[in-house]
Amino acid sequence: MKETSPYYKVYDKPEISDSSFIVCWDDDAGKLGVNVFRYLSEGLDLKLFAEIEPTDYFSLSGVSVEKDVAMFPESRFYYLKGKNLVIFKSALPRFEWHRFISSVLDISEKVCKAKEILTVGGMVAISSHNIPRSLMATTTSPEIKTSLSSYGIDLNMDYETPAGQRPTLSSYLLWSAIGRQIPGISLWVPVPFYMVNIDDFSACRKLLDFINKWLDLGLDMKEIDKATSVQNKKIIDISKIFPELQEIFHKLESNITLNQSETDKIMELMEDRLK
Repeated sequence: MKETSPYYKVYDKPEISDSSFIVCWDDDAGKLGVNVFRYLSEGLDLKLFAEIEPTDYFSLSGVSVEKDVAMFPESRFYYLKGKNLVIFKSALPRFEWHRFISSVLDISEKVCKAKEILTVGGMVAISSHNIPRSLMATTTSPEIKTSLSSYGIDLNMDYETPAGQRPTLSSYLLWSAIGRQIPGISLWVPVPFYMVNIDDFSACRKLLDFINKWLDLGLDMKEIDKATSVQNKKIIDISKIFPELQEIFHKLESNITLNQSETDKIMELMEDRLK
């Protein structure tokens, strides 16, 4: 172990600078953070080099038990040798946001010399899975916003935290990064409301495609394309068994408001049969 802190451990200090720092949260609509990390880790030779101690950040209700062993939430940092790429994968902390984010930024700034931070996330949408996913982004740097203009991204996203709610952790992270002069990109893909609690592979594919091009990773997309194709076929098969779903999808694609019964029906069937 090369370096320690009361709040995090650095096991292997990678020789990188001007790194792109990607943040993937476990608790995300459509499980986008989990799957973006999964396909990046399977397609690239990522190395674990640091982690944040879970103490004080998570409640005991977030601890699972497997074979009589307590499995605490993990907050780990990985890097790709030969590329200035760092990925941080973590559960969302319940407490001490400021201290947690300070630890993330300490590692991104002092260890990784990050030139940019990218967060990925899903946005709940009243839409159908048949509507092609779009990619939206907000940035903290006009220079990065200009660079993104050629990637087919909706850069006119104007999101405000609802009154009485605190900002998302990604927003808080990028806002804090400004104070350290690290520019940021917050990436969002709309996820159909009935796929919020299941894997949305089409949305994941949209994010991976951008990351692959932005960072020139040469990522093989065959596995995510296969998963997307299999999932779409399953939805078609479910629609054949429950033809009322086809009418619900049609309403969503025509911007017709669903009634409560239709909303409950599509959520129940999709979650039960696609999980």
